[in-house]
Amino acid sequence: MGFTDLVSDAGLSVLNSFLSTRSYVTGYNATQADVAVFKALSSAPDAAKYPNAARWYKHIASYEDEFATLSGDATKPYTVYGPEESELTVNPAKAPAAADDDDEDVDLFGSDDEEEDAEAARIRDERLAEYKKKKEGKTKPAAKSIVTMDVKPWDDETDMAELESSVRSIEKDGLVWGASKLVPVGYGVRKLQINLVVEDEKVSLDELQDQIAEFEDYVQSSDVVAMQKL
Repeated sequence: MGFTDLVSDAGLSVLNSFLSTRSYVTGYNATQADVAVFKALSSAPDAAKYPNAARWYKHIASYEDEFATLSGDATKPYTVYGPEESELTVNPAKAPAAADDDDEDVDLFGSDDEEEDAEAARIRDERLAEYKKKKEGKTKPAAKSIVTMDVKPWDDETDMAELESSVRSIEKDGLVWGASKLVPVGYGVRKLQINLVVEDEKVSLDELQDQIAEFEDYVQSSDVVAMQKL
């Protein structure tokens, strides 16, 4: 359905819900999609009522001087983005019943008849056995997270190219480094903001930050500023 009205409480609630599991409107970096939605808002959302939308708005505002350079189609209206179906129900009384969990054991071939002949029972049992065999053979995809991390240097004389090169030199099974940029923090100092994708069971963010801290000639500290599940 997309976003329809981002100045009303209903529209802001949809945006807030949409951003509860996302750092950006689309993809893993700020794009023209974020710019379009940002400009459709009349002001920053109330952080108390819409914490996810307020967090996103503040983050996108930091790109305001770079809006024209962000990737994507700048001609698209904000209404083409957003959820396909609103997670909010306008009239709860008319809300559809929740679908059964796909993982529940259900009798897909059961019969309402009180009696069934032996042949029908045999066919049902065979089909149930086949269904369970297929279900047990499915391999669940590894749980992954998209993380945005800030890496702070000691001062304005720190070689940021060497800092980033050192960070990216860390290799782990289940770790993929993504896009990055330098963000001014004041007094000529810039921090490295870098995106990464991790497999949750293979990569510990605490251990990763400890490894980053070992580049003590360049790194003062690091912080996880955003994280969402894939």
